[in-house]
Amino acid sequence: MSQGRAIANFNWALLGVMLALFGAGIVNLYSATVARESTSQYYLNQLYWFGIGLAGVIAVQFFDYRHADRFAYVFYAVCLLGLVLVAVKGKTVFGGRRWLSLGPVSLQPSEFMKLGLIVALAHFFNARQDEGPYGFKQLWVPLLLAAVPAALIIRQPDLGTATILLLVAFSMLLFARMKLSTLLLSVVIGVSTMLVSWQYILKNYQKRRVLAFMDPGADLLGSGYHANQSMIAVGSGKGLGKGFMASTQSQFSFLPEQHTDFIFSVFSEEWGYAGVLAIMFMFLLLLFLVLECSRTAREKFGVFVPAGVFFMIFWHLVINVGMVSGLMPVVGVTLPFFSSGGSSLIAVMLGIGLALNINMRRHGY
Repeated sequence: MSQGRAIANFNWALLGVMLALFGAGIVNLYSATVARESTSQYYLNQLYWFGIGLAGVIAVQFFDYRHADRFAYVFYAVCLLGLVLVAVKGKTVFGGRRWLSLGPVSLQPSEFMKLGLIVALAHFFNARQDEGPYGFKQLWVPLLLAAVPAALIIRQPDLGTATILLLVAFSMLLFARMKLSTLLLSVVIGVSTMLVSWQYILKNYQKRRVLAFMDPGADLLGSGYHANQSMIAVGSGKGLGKGFMASTQSQFSFLPEQHTDFIFSVFSEEWGYAGVLAIMFMFLLLLFLVLECSRTAREKFGVFVPAGVFFMIFWHLVINVGMVSGLMPVVGVTLPFFSSGGSSLIAVMLGIGLALNINMRRHGY
């Protein structure tokens, strides 16, 4: 592709919205962490990871995305190997074995597994000649592709990431069109799996979080503490917020995990409902532009990859905002571009980079 054609077809709007969201996120992360010595370097680390992610986005544009289709299962296998290595020799932090130490840095393979699953599912549906709707007979491979990494992630334990992975997979299967009978049977299996998981798989602290969601006032100083302090922060922002670096819940350390899972609580308290509406508009615009990359793609792989990236960002947004506002149980899901975490940031940026690549080559250049 010539340089002129690349610039003419490049989706600068999507790149611009992504950069704007990260800009808002890094300012918010600075406000949430700089006053505390133990977290004062988090925003600098996030800038470092963003630089790597942006370099990845740029690098992705220089190859034809159809190469990703050819090596989709290889990429998936590498991501799966990362999860296996975590189970064998992963780094344990706060009771969870989720990280791999690679020299001076630590990576979370489960975050890259989301992108690996998206690419693998896109390859699967692109290779099929039929257009659906599909039944279980046709979908056993995608179900296996999702179930194996989800099981490994649950063992870490990381219920939030496993939930996102399964929701992305299920959304992509719906996008591919499932038979109604298969959909209904999937719901029955899903409910049955949740009941079995509650009895035999979920840890006690995970059960307590669900119970705290059902009865928020039952244990305000224990299992319900996170959600209660988060709702206080969100509500106290009112219309216009308390102002930059004026979040009392964060500055006085009432709000736990204010740099990761509950980063949006800090933003809500400082910028109020007006700021929340502005950020929600930006996220919706980002999702619309990613989905537009899917709509204008030339073949099924190019359709399914941006759709998968759309679902990944969508479910992160819905669950995180629902979690911090008390509408969903606390399950440990980050907010893209806002929560501290290099692996999550890079995975989302690479996903958007692939969507940009697909959109840039929509005319076949």
